[in-house]
Amino acid sequence: MGVMVEITWNADGLVPAIAQDAESGEVLMMAWMNEESLRRTLATGRATYWSRSRQEYWVKGETSGHIQEVRSIAVDCDADTLLLQVHQSGAACHTGNRTCFFRELS
Repeated sequence: MGVMVEITWNADGLVPAIAQDAESGEVLMMAWMNEESLRRTLATGRATYWSRSRQEYWVKGETSGHIQEVRSIAVDCDADTLLLQVHQSGAACHTGNRTCFFRELS
């Protein structure tokens, strides 16, 4: 049974949400959630984010078919970042890469 935690939203009412592959531990992507997208995610089990550029909700994989089935959600010690453990179908990145973190700084 989970513990209810008060989320620390930023000035825009958002919190960063990191998606991690529940099986491999691979970090897949980071996106933003607001209170409603978190509620939708919890209700449906499908990762739902807030698009800052489009100013709308988006369910991961709704158009691409590369859905994220949420296994669990954890909050960090400051309650200002979420960690979603997900089952990722297909690529997580819009570029077609498995993860958004495929480039190294040199």
